[in-house]
Amino acid sequence: MFKKILIANRGEIACRVIKTARKMGIKTVAIYSDADRNALHVKMADEAVHIGPSPANQSYIVIDKVMDAIKQTGAEAVHPGYGFLSENSKFAEALAAAGVAFIGPPKGAIEKMGDKITSKKIAQEANVSTVPGYMGLIADADEAVKISNEVGYPVMIKASAGGGGKGMRIAWNDLEAREGFQSSKNEAASSFGDDRIFIEKFVTQPRHIEIQVLADAHGNAVYLHERECSIQRRNQKVVEEAPSPFLDAETRKAMGEQSVALAQAVGYTSAGTVEFIVDGDRNFYFLEMNTRLQVEHPVTELITGVDLVEQMIRVAAGEKLPFAQSDLKINGWAMESRLYAEDPYRNFLPSIGRLTRYRPPAQEATQTRAVRNDTGVVEGGEISMFYDPMIAKLCTWAPDRATAIEEMRLALDGFELEGIGHNLPFLAAVYDHPKFTSGNMTTAFIEEEFPDGFDGVTLDDDTCVRISAATVAMHRIAEIRRTRVSGRMGNHERRVGTDWVVSLQGASHDTVIAADPRGADVIIGGKTLRVESDWTPGDPLARLTVDGAPLVIKVAKISGGFRVRYRGADIKVHVRTPRQAELAGLMIEKLPPDTSKFLLCPMPGLIVKIDVQAGDEVQEGQALCTVEAMKMENILRAERKGVVAKINAAAGDSLAVDAVIMEFE
Repeated sequence: MFKKILIANRGEIACRVIKTARKMGIKTVAIYSDADRNALHVKMADEAVHIGPSPANQSYIVIDKVMDAIKQTGAEAVHPGYGFLSENSKFAEALAAAGVAFIGPPKGAIEKMGDKITSKKIAQEANVSTVPGYMGLIADADEAVKISNEVGYPVMIKASAGGGGKGMRIAWNDLEAREGFQSSKNEAASSFGDDRIFIEKFVTQPRHIEIQVLADAHGNAVYLHERECSIQRRNQKVVEEAPSPFLDAETRKAMGEQSVALAQAVGYTSAGTVEFIVDGDRNFYFLEMNTRLQVEHPVTELITGVDLVEQMIRVAAGEKLPFAQSDLKINGWAMESRLYAEDPYRNFLPSIGRLTRYRPPAQEATQTRAVRNDTGVVEGGEISMFYDPMIAKLCTWAPDRATAIEEMRLALDGFELEGIGHNLPFLAAVYDHPKFTSGNMTTAFIEEEFPDGFDGVTLDDDTCVRISAATVAMHRIAEIRRTRVSGRMGNHERRVGTDWVVSLQGASHDTVIAADPRGADVIIGGKTLRVESDWTPGDPLARLTVDGAPLVIKVAKISGGFRVRYRGADIKVHVRTPRQAELAGLMIEKLPPDTSKFLLCPMPGLIVKIDVQAGDEVQEGQALCTVEAMKMENILRAERKGVVAKINAAAGDSLAVDAVIMEFE
């Protein structure tokens, strides 16, 4: 077995590999760029080597720099994680030439299956059903439009070396095909150093289901069942689960056996994933093979009990797989939520900054439940504009799907994250959505259920009543403390009233509260709700029991009440005396400023190009400029017809969020 391995990656996957290596008694080497000097993976590793400036194309994906770090530290093997150099055959070749083991598949398998164009041709030759498309290289946007018309809209424009949603665009017409081709090409060159593009038919109403395979160098190969990855946004997975709620045993077996046969046909070893598009009749079509560890591998580990990273290391060291296909059963159900530094209230645009508070739920594993959080950040750390915006992967496990979903809801409720925009509210909304809980979803779930983006959740009446009871009990505790601090004489609890009006989501609830040493009884609408909690004023997380059921809410003090965040809702809750509530009803509402005549930069980013000039008349939907952030290009479009009055930025400018890019008449 290896004594020392280098992890050619960063963030949560580097930390994940270090944990398994440590468990196996193997020393680890981290590499880091300028931006990652104080990163968690650097602190966790036994050694760390600086490899260059912050941009990945000057550090993490420069093969010579990684090879130099290997030479400096004497590492015997390299785990590439995912992204970066994980599917780069030249990197595998360089390692082989240096006598260093690659904890991944052979160079030939990477070349055959890691390239999406080549892998499709091999699948077709092996009589595997594939999605229709054009597998040749595409020279320019004109050819992309021509091919798109031949394949038939809608089409998917994809980077051959792509992954993680980068270099992908869906086009429904010639204009989108032309724009999508150029953006995909630019993103592919920036993220992977390979700008080859291909086009395939976009299958409407599909499900994205993938099979995890594992093979050794002794001819043994197995599949570790499937993962459902249909909850996607901009072709990037957001929620994954294992197993799929859609597959039956017969389809699962057929997909698994086909995946193993394909892997063996190319001499594959190590962990890999075969991805399929599955239609409503459970017909499945080969999409691509990822010749690396997947981001969503934890859910497979949770339902099989197999440490995939450990098996990758053992296979690379020449060991045989310790189990056969018949040994791999499905145990329970697992969910994974990808926590991204993206602001859901700004159309999920990237957010950067410092994590002023980062408190994930406690990790645990029992016979009936498990909570796991794979992360690469710590409180006080910086989210950089240079890399993928994923902060953590929160996973839960339970004996069945409904319980696993409920465990995830509770885990998200208790996940404290402040300082940046993030998608926690959106994730919470997904897990409460009836289409998701029924398992009846497709890859179009987000665009169908959130067509206008995400602007928060409106809580139902019963939930509002529970929150009203909780906040009036919390307000009473805060008022008692306030009277004590003020030094007022007499019985502090007696001085705090019993009648309060709670206002939230445009409705008001008259309440009467009676407290005792263990909690409080709150009367709302003729019903008494028992509230119990050990919350103290100032705590940002309140864990309560309301009417016998748990309630976990994030709270912050505001004038006359609380800001409450719960299950995708972000609301102001005011707790007032009856007289205060009467006067509040007479107040004039303050309106937000009018920004309709400005194009504001929606996130910190780099202006790639400006598409218009001062004096131009623009139409609704017309491209105005392109902004790049975290290696993703975002085209900003006109919301309505107008005339450009002034342009305040130029290509190459780095702008802060809400900076004015241009003004309109």
